[in-house]
Amino acid sequence: MKEIAFEFLTLIENKGYKAYIVGGFVRDYLMGITSNDIDITTNATPQDLKKIFPKFLSNKNLNKLDSYGSVRIIYKNILFEVTTFREELEYLDSRHPSSIKYVDDLIVDLKRRDFTINAICMNKKGEIIDPLNGDSDIKKKVIRTINDSKKSFQDDALRILRAVRFSVTLDFSLDDELLKALSETKHLLKKISYERKKIELDKIFASKRAKEGLELIKKLELDKNLDLENLDRIKDYTDLIGIWSMINSSYYRFSKKEKEMIKKVNEVYELNNLNPYTLYKYGLYVNVLAGTNKGLSKKEITEEYNKLPIKSQEEIMITAIEICNLLKRKPDSFLNKIYGELEIEIISGRLKNEKKEIITYLEKNQQKLENNL
Repeated sequence: MKEIAFEFLTLIENKGYKAYIVGGFVRDYLMGITSNDIDITTNATPQDLKKIFPKFLSNKNLNKLDSYGSVRIIYKNILFEVTTFREELEYLDSRHPSSIKYVDDLIVDLKRRDFTINAICMNKKGEIIDPLNGDSDIKKKVIRTINDSKKSFQDDALRILRAVRFSVTLDFSLDDELLKALSETKHLLKKISYERKKIELDKIFASKRAKEGLELIKKLELDKNLDLENLDRIKDYTDLIGIWSMINSSYYRFSKKEKEMIKKVNEVYELNNLNPYTLYKYGLYVNVLAGTNKGLSKKEITEEYNKLPIKSQEEIMITAIEICNLLKRKPDSFLNKIYGELEIEIISGRLKNEKKEIITYLEKNQQKLENNL
């Protein structure tokens, strides 16, 4: 991937422009971490880049990104986000600059960025350009803003959460000046959209150090400004959905699938996660998420789940047609009630999941079943 990125830089430079890999890819490279996210900084404008890469341009978010001097280009199946050297003018909403100004100075561009560790460049020869001493901070394992920390957070309050995220995911400490500024500006997180905050929180919660991340959020008293409640409910930090389920926030937006899962976890949290029918109805994953946050072991829940005689309705040893023939009825919604009855009897152990036993049960209880349909 690095070699393809060097090719990409060469194509830009061959047209008379400067170009460098910048940010997370270079930081991770210096730390020996594999990264698939490549950002490029260049003095070529978006219009210049369109001329250089007419066949590789991704137009998906072009108009939106153009206003910030960025374009996304696909080259040899790799997505590059390319940003023109720029200076960002006054910030008005604690997130976005009121306007940008293209410049022809790499250092000016680097100084507008958030942290020193994210302002390191690499040229097409693989040489490191580090005018702001980001590599030194990597070696010290510290997160430090490039400019005055308080001003940096006032300009873009999302940097507060990004500082926490990098501290957690990289296992770095937070610089003293940064910590002081964070305490003085954390209220500005209220101005940031929940969508942007969730992206950062997802990365924290999905990391191997999610527990440390949540403890840091509480220690820095960011939870109120982030509208994160019920943090003390969380006992298991190994699953992203499990964490969000315990928080159970009404402020953050979730996908339809995430919403359904969070709802199920909260339903089953109030139930006995070792109960056979609860295990059957909600499944292993949901019961593990709820149960482990109540102090039950995953092993214990899994063992009880594995004892179930059936794991789904499809495993019941009689077909819908066979039930219809036996009860002399046409296929209809009554089958749902019949299968529901069979599930309860089989899960409880009162009925063996064998066709002969099931037929006998249906014949013996036909009248009762008919009355309930």
